[in-house]
Amino acid sequence: MKISAIRTERLSVPLDPPFPAAWDPVPRTAFPVTIVRVETDEGVVGVGSGDTMDGFAAFEHLFIGQDPLAIDRHVRSLETIDFHAGRYWPLEVALWDIAGQVAGLPVANLFGGAVDGIPAYASSGMLLPPAARAESALRLREEGFRALKIRIDPRTPERLEEGIAAVTATRHQVGDTMAIMVDLNQGWRMAGDVSPSIEFSTARSIAERLAELDVLWLEEPLDGSDLAGLASLRAAVPGIRIAGGEMTRTYRELEAALDADAFDVHQPDVVLAAGMSNGRRLAERALAKGRWYSPHTWTNGIGLLANLHVATGVGGGPFLEFPYDPPGWTPERRDAFLAEPIRPRADGRLCVPSTPGIGAVLDEEAIRRYAA
Repeated sequence: MKISAIRTERLSVPLDPPFPAAWDPVPRTAFPVTIVRVETDEGVVGVGSGDTMDGFAAFEHLFIGQDPLAIDRHVRSLETIDFHAGRYWPLEVALWDIAGQVAGLPVANLFGGAVDGIPAYASSGMLLPPAARAESALRLREEGFRALKIRIDPRTPERLEEGIAAVTATRHQVGDTMAIMVDLNQGWRMAGDVSPSIEFSTARSIAERLAELDVLWLEEPLDGSDLAGLASLRAAVPGIRIAGGEMTRTYRELEAALDADAFDVHQPDVVLAAGMSNGRRLAERALAKGRWYSPHTWTNGIGLLANLHVATGVGGGPFLEFPYDPPGWTPERRDAFLAEPIRPRADGRLCVPSTPGIGAVLDEEAIRRYAA
């Protein structure tokens, strides 16, 4: 079997009303999606998605005519391309989709099949006032979630205090019935945002205050490259876990964070940060060291599935991120190009599809409708 074609399709899903993400200074009026289809000469087609794949056409010749199941070879090629160009890890997702279909198994089984599902945590994207965030937590609990993540903007004293007040109000509202995580979004910046990350002393003060509220983990409290600072923060505030690594570019950087003991919770998104195979390698090392593996999943439903397969394959958790902040961000918006949105079960668990491969079913009519 050989790769006969690689096709990318750009979509633009309108967001009405716009979505004001906490980490993005401009509310999104459309949600961009790139779908990758890898076709073989035997009629097996794999799909992937995640990053934009801009400029990939210049590198297609490195894969056309090759065996799609030689995934280690393709990962090495993608790593060299990543150095010179973009994050083309959605291609690896499509290759694993083919591998699962050929084997007649969900990809999670090829990664070890440790568990069939992981409890989801509702990951918020908006900055809401304390009362509104606390009320939203109650609605999430009614839907089956037993954990949620709250965004805090720590870059001004006013926003920081409002964010901590939102965590406080939520904790008072839900008691000990829900785990709460907090994301400071200091690990990286959107394009054009040159504001510095907060100082270590500020991050330590925030961590200490959140530990008193029994926050399960604090995400990206410092610049993601400050491994020594992150390790020092872990040591300084043992009452709260430190999480990060979602956009780390290479496997060596993921290993460096693990070796530095920078994180309690490792979060590389397999469609953005070093891919599925490398995500598995990192996860297995982290779990053996007594750390957690709970990847970032803020791309779309295919990206969520790719991360779910890796996390369940290795036995990650204890929760998996589920981007969800209604009415602004919902599965219907995120997965408008899929036949059915990806959702947790009524008990709050995200479960691996039983179909061979990744389990993503495209809505071809919707793809035509949203073609960019």
